[in-house]
Amino acid sequence: MLKVGLTGGIGAGKSEVSRLLDAYGAVLIDADRIAREVVAPGTPGLAAVVEAFGEEILAPDGTLDRPRLGALVFSDPAKLAVLNGIVHPLVGARSAELEAAAPPDAVVVHDVPLLAENGLAPLYDVVIVVDVSPATQLDRLVRLRGMTEDDARARMAAQATREKRLEIAGIVIDNDGPLEALEPQVRAVWQDLVGRAQASA
Repeated sequence: MLKVGLTGGIGAGKSEVSRLLDAYGAVLIDADRIAREVVAPGTPGLAAVVEAFGEEILAPDGTLDRPRLGALVFSDPAKLAVLNGIVHPLVGARSAELEAAAPPDAVVVHDVPLLAENGLAPLYDVVIVVDVSPATQLDRLVRLRGMTEDDARARMAAQATREKRLEIAGIVIDNDGPLEALEPQVRAVWQDLVGRAQASA
């Protein structure tokens, strides 16, 4: 089994890379998706979050009101640490379960937005960084996601720097170009990963 960490700054195109790798046959473990699952209604995760932050973080239908919780924690590092202390262990445990269920010769890709920020690189055999220039990031966030320039810059500033991400990269995918330039790069990376997985099996 080859354990791969996949990361990239907001607007870099990491989701498209993970979609392609999944299509080629990778076992994809998406940290964001799992983070939503572990606080779904009826889960111990949601109960713990409500206990920490109160019933007002619930939407009328009983689901987590993410924008309200986000507004509460992103302006307060102590509250964010409490939330991370609840969610991160649950995500880690579920990720480990999914990884353990993968075949022995699998390429397991962990899609982890905050891989660099949380110092997780040592957990993986190789780290792939989807890299773009800050100008490209800003353009995509404003043009494609409808953010204001100030909001986009704030989101970018809250993440690791481009340099910090590149420091941990075993493989870099340059996604500054058009979408059609991305696929051949990802296909070549996939062939490399399959070779590594077979060599380590």
